Amino acid sequence: MSEDLTPRDQFTQDLAKVDWKDFRVHLQRDAIILVDAALDIIDVAVDIAADNSDQVSLWIAAGKLTKPTKEQIDLWEGQLDKPFKVLIAQPYILAQPICHA
Repeated sequence: MSEDLTPRDQFTQDLAKVDWKDFRVHLQRDAIILVDAALDIIDVAVDIAADNSDQVSLWIAAGKLTKPTKEQIDLWEGQLDKPFKVLIAQPYILAQPICHA
């Protein structure tokens, strides 16, 4: 990260919209973490980067941070242009499906 940016600023700058076909390769190393729509993906990235295991554990226990299921992956494989908000919070790829109203 750039030395003059806070982690939050860096994650805000790095947030990208990416189609499923362009980041599904990360399934091979089991790196994709789905972020529930009720959470701010930047908040999640900041807490992961800060090793805030108490908060991250709460989100996991509440089902707010999950690994993609086989059913979700199969669905997205049929929709390769499905858009996601994506952030890298080493060693994870945080992904939040973009739902159009």
